[in-house]
Amino acid sequence: MKQDTICAIATANGMGALGIIRLSGDDAVEITNRVFEGKNLAKVKSHTVHYGFIKDGNESIDEVMVTVFLAPKTFTTENSVEISYHGSPFIGKKILEVLLKNGARMAKAGEFTMRAFMNGRIDLSQAESIADLIASENEASRKVALKQLKGGITDEISILRTDLLNFVSLVELELDFAEEDVEFADRTALTALLNKIELKLKSLIESFTYGNALKNGVAVAILGKPNAGKSTLLNALLNEERAIVSDIAGTTRDTIEEVIHIKGNAFRLIDTAGLRETTDEIEKIGVEKAKEKSDKADILIYLMDAASTDISEDIAMLKSLLRDDLETVICFTKMDKNSAATHSFEEKIKAETGQQSLKFLEISAKENVNLDELKNSLTHFVESLKTDENVVITNQRHFEALQKSLQAVKAVEDAVTEKITTELLAYELRNALEYLGEISGEFTNDEVLGNIFSKFCIGK
Repeated sequence: MKQDTICAIATANGMGALGIIRLSGDDAVEITNRVFEGKNLAKVKSHTVHYGFIKDGNESIDEVMVTVFLAPKTFTTENSVEISYHGSPFIGKKILEVLLKNGARMAKAGEFTMRAFMNGRIDLSQAESIADLIASENEASRKVALKQLKGGITDEISILRTDLLNFVSLVELELDFAEEDVEFADRTALTALLNKIELKLKSLIESFTYGNALKNGVAVAILGKPNAGKSTLLNALLNEERAIVSDIAGTTRDTIEEVIHIKGNAFRLIDTAGLRETTDEIEKIGVEKAKEKSDKADILIYLMDAASTDISEDIAMLKSLLRDDLETVICFTKMDKNSAATHSFEEKIKAETGQQSLKFLEISAKENVNLDELKNSLTHFVESLKTDENVVITNQRHFEALQKSLQAVKAVEDAVTEKITTELLAYELRNALEYLGEISGEFTNDEVLGNIFSKFCIGK
């Protein structure tokens, strides 16, 4: 079946030194040849670059370099062309108009990658990793996305599916000999395989917390009473004057979010309004937002003035904020102005909150005291999330498919234990196979595909 030819600008919006327009489809070379003044592209070899001009009739639009890729050794496995032009948005638009006039059509979001998937060039998890690679903003997320692009997740899942498929075939064979009451699938061996698959699925699922931290960054909420030094700390960590610093309590009334990269990991720092009871309606909203951010944070940095004589209000605040899954670092601030002993505070906080694992630091954001230790605490949290799993799950869809796969595998285990009929056992096994296949795209539907590729940029 003839595949129509799509085209789109593949480079980022805006003016640049160069821009690239991509074409893919059976007539990609022929359409480009109609508007290209230079070599006859119909006669050139694959993976070659050619100098010339893009023309609209007799009018030259731009001086370009055209790269020809002939099927099947292309990203989409179709004939493909890349036109490199001077990076004016106007020129790019003019070239697109000429291509559309000569038989191409505009590509939809992610359509090039979707064609690569539909044509068997990549699987669905690899397609998603391309989007992750484009969106990567730190070294850790880049490495994970690149590993998935190389087929890391699919390799792990395909081994499990192949072993399980062998048992499905044997169980299906038993259905053909139902009247003879024969058993081709060794139930003991099947149980052992199911246990192995269950362990692997659990390990992959557990890696999602770490993968999500790498991909989206770790949310770090900076909280404390007014004038505890939250904005000063944010500015010091960012090494810029991002937040207004004032001796007036309640200066910060809304949340301020900025990203910082430490040792290749991204941390989303959230400076919040000071926590206190207030009658000011605007400040009250800021306090509520601060608590909401804390509820969604992975790490809480709670600041306490080292010169405080009464920390009962701080302890009450901490009790309302602490969670078992929340990494908490309590920082005694303004140590440049105060030398008060804080150990008694530490013991009191541990005793009254019932949390013995709380971390404590004495810092001075103004004098850069112990800020490296604070950064080390942040990176240590990311390291603590690591699992022994070679492949790290970063995609929410993969995570949900793995959870459904685990439930299906447990259902098969129950079916074997309860010695249910072969028909029902075959049904549960097929469910498990289908959920495992959702990750690579062996089992999927148009709605899921549309949702995945709609998030891609046009031209990719």
